[in-house]
Formats: sequence, structure tokens, C-alpha cells
Amino acid sequence: MKVLYLSSVLPKRSETFVYKEVLGLRALGLDVGVASLYPPEKNLGEPALDAMAADAVTVYEGGHVRLVRDALAYFFSHPLRAAAAMALAKWDALTAGDISLQDRPKIVFQGLAGLALARRVEGGGHERLHVHMAHAAATVGMYAARALGIPFSFTGHAADLFRERCLLKQKLRRAAFVACISEWHREWYRTIFDRPHSDYPVIRCGVDVPDAPFAARAEPPLRLLGLGRLVPKKGFDVLIGACRILADEGIALECVIAGDGPEMEKLKGLAAGLPAGFAVTFPGAVANRDVPALLATTDVFVLPCQICNDGDRDGIPVVLMEAMAHGVCSVSGDLPTIRELIADGTTGCLVPPGDSHTLADRLRRLACDPAHRHQLADAGRSRVQEEFSSEKNLARIASAFTRK
Repeated sequence: MKVLYLSSVLPKRSETFVYKEVLGLRALGLDVGVASLYPPEKNLGEPALDAMAADAVTVYEGGHVRLVRDALAYFFSHPLRAAAAMALAKWDALTAGDISLQDRPKIVFQGLAGLALARRVEGGGHERLHVHMAHAAATVGMYAARALGIPFSFTGHAADLFRERCLLKQKLRRAAFVACISEWHREWYRTIFDRPHSDYPVIRCGVDVPDAPFAARAEPPLRLLGLGRLVPKKGFDVLIGACRILADEGIALECVIAGDGPEMEKLKGLAAGLPAGFAVTFPGAVANRDVPALLATTDVFVLPCQICNDGDRDGIPVVLMEAMAHGVCSVSGDLPTIRELIADGTTGCLVPPGDSHTLADRLRRLACDPAHRHQLADAGRSRVQEEFSSEKNLARIASAFTRK
């Protein structure tokens, strides 16, 4: 089977779950091509990713003139399919209920982008088009698949569903299947457009599970790690607040918050002025290949996710699964999706979003009770093995491509 994968930026450093899925499906024997709305990130330090970036078909490359020229070329070579795709885009621009008036012309332009993509991959023999991210990438992919006459499917995640939603009901209705990263996502999709469970298969963003966990530590200081985009929904401000509470109590700890993003300076300001010996450090962006080295020296991985004022929230963060897969005790925000990964007090700890005091209470106990910490880490690793491993979830999506 030949499948075309499309995302906003593919490959992208922070979206390991997309490019790893591509590589994993290729290892299973599927012929997977890649396309990217915007130029892919390059020089990611791994030959396979550099090759993927070099081979990616970029939709918005060469400017609007080239895009319109390619769209017209496809229209003249396949007038019926191209006309059907553009008619669909115009209808959506007129009737969709989840886009603003000023954004409606963009839908027509994205229809043209779909034709341009169809032109550029034409002749490649693709039998399926699958999109990661349910916003603009899925819009372009939906029209491209219509123009090519092949099934379209997608995986939705977080901001693309909540903050940047666009034509979601139309996409749910037209997709051959929708890969749901959680049971919660499936039930939420069904409130928007109801379909059988078989059309909404639960396919996790899987992670590789190492053969053995990292060696556990018992001696102080308690080493904490937060890793992710420095954006409000990750809750790193809550983590810094908890560190300040513990530092004032004299509990020995070291905290690293790794990643980059718009909240960097704000978070550094919140961390300033901690008592001597309790500094929070910010090493910046970390390549995926360097994450295991960070986790190897960590006692507790902390990602206190929360829901933002604009509705943006995490699904099930891949880095949280990776930490648990390596046998690191993990603490996260109590969101419905994350409950599918962490059972509070059994496979890790959950704390109310935005609550630094409860987070400090949990970290205090983990600092004082290494045995409990190690028990949670072992159970968390087992949970990832049984439900969130790459092996199981690659098989699930490969099966979905075969069935639908």
C-alpha cells in the first residue's frame, strides 16, 4: 500500500509522533510518502529525518503564483475531479459553522492548494492520504484527496481541535476513518458527528519502550524534569510555583525545564530569586535523540498540563509517555485524556490543573518516599507497554488503512 502523509511541517523537531509514525510504517513495509504545508525543518541531526525533509513535497513552496499555476494545470488535466474539489471548497466556505467570516476566503485558497498538491504528487500511485493535525493541513488534504479520488483520513491532537478548529464536522463526516489518540477524543468527536466506533479507531501516538528501565535513585536531592514547548497549557508556571514552596521548606531539589517557546522569559522571571541551591535551569530546545540522557538523571518527570482560557489543551503528551516508558515516575495535570495514561496513585500522579500547592504536596511525598516513587515508575512503564507502545499502535493504524 502506498500512503501519502501530510502535516503542517513534516518533519518537525517538536512533533516526533508524526515522523516516527512515518518511519515505523515504512519499517512495516508500507510505502509512505510525505508532504508538508510549509518547508520541513532540516538538519535535525538524524539521516532518516534529513532524507525525509529532502523528499517532502512542500505545498506552499514557490509562492502563490506557482501554487495557482499547478492548481490550474491539475484542473485542465482532470477537470471533473478538480471541479468537484473546488465546488466542495466553495460550499464549505459558505456554510461551515466553525470559521469566522474573514477566514472564509481562505477555504477557497486551501482548495486551490489541494489541487496544487494533487498535481505535485500525481503519478505517485498513492492509495490513501492521511493527515496529522486537523486544522489547515487537514483542510488542504481533504480537497487534495477529493481531487485525486482517494480516501482521506486524519489524526487530530490538541490546538488543531480546540484553538484552531476549522471545518471539523465536515472532516469527521468525509474521512474514511479518524484516528483517535484517546477514548475521550472519540467520544468528543461523536458529539460533533456520530459514527460507529470502527470509523473512530483509538490509535495512540505510540512510543518505543526500551528493553530495561533506567536505574532508580534514592538519595537527595530530588531531580525534577519538565520538557515541552514553553506554552501556557504545559503548566510550567505551576511547576515553578511548587518548586518555590518546597524550596522554602528546605527540601533539596533540582529542577530542569527543557524546551523553547514564547513563555521562556516569563518562566525565567518566575524562577528568579529562589533560595541558594534550589535553582530552576532552562537548557532550551532539546533534540529527540538527547531526551533519554535527560531522563536518565531524573527522579520525577513533571508536566502539570492545564486548559488555557482559549480552550487549548494537551491530548496525551508523547514526552509523558516516553518518560514512563523509560521507568521514570511521572506527575501530570488531571485532564480526561491523561487519565487514560496515568491512574492517580497507581501508574503515576495527577494533580488539579493550576494547583501548585497540591503539586508541591505530591512532590514532597515522592521526595520522602523513594520506594513509592519506584513503585509508581514500574507500574507506569507497564501501562505504556500494554497500551501506548509504537509496536501496538503502528499495527492499529496499518490495520485501519487496510480496512477503510
